[in-house]
Amino acid sequence: MKKELYIFSGLGADERVFQRLDFSGYSTTFVKWTVPQNKETIEGYATRLLDQITATRPTLLGLSFGGIMAVEVAKQIDTEKVVLIASAKTQKEIPFYYRFAGQLGVHKLLPTRLLKSSNIITNWFFGANSIYDKQLLKQILIDTDPTFLKWAIDKIARWTNQITIKNIIHIHGASDRIIPLCFVTCNSTINKGGHLMTLNKANEINQILKEKLCLKRKNMA
Repeated sequence: MKKELYIFSGLGADERVFQRLDFSGYSTTFVKWTVPQNKETIEGYATRLLDQITATRPTLLGLSFGGIMAVEVAKQIDTEKVVLIASAKTQKEIPFYYRFAGQLGVHKLLPTRLLKSSNIITNWFFGANSIYDKQLLKQILIDTDPTFLKWAIDKIARWTNQITIKNIIHIHGASDRIIPLCFVTCNSTINKGGHLMTLNKANEINQILKEKLCLKRKNMA
């Protein structure tokens, strides 16, 4: 019987960002984002996500904000492993300028239209270089629920977690511009990997997952 893997995507994104990763050794479930309740805490939101997690001691995998949510979920249930990709384990790994903006509430002044826009700047920040990656990032931003987006950005900027989950595997890109490598301590570094490295550095990530999770590798197209 395959072990259970629950996957948390980034802000507003879905399983499209994981299309090139090989999870063949696991039975996978993509956790769905729901609309946050009024003034809901990140801990309360994580508790509601538990309704989608039915396995005992599952492995969790989260990308970016999904990694933060995977940590919050892992604080509430027993897990086998928690894999973070381009994410943060604690408040200390959130860049200080995001935390400073959170203290001042500056992030709340950003218009939703700006946050959902796709242009040369967002492509640069996310590391979207190919035409396909740029088109996918644009569509992801269009599909992102604005209420969820503003709520999640607020939770990132104000995240206070100090607890380090012991069974974490942290994979980070050396060229990540959203959460620069200098702010985190990771197990594996992807050379020239950006925030969208699940798409354009999939082979390297697959190799790490194979080694760390003991996945059975399938032939990649």
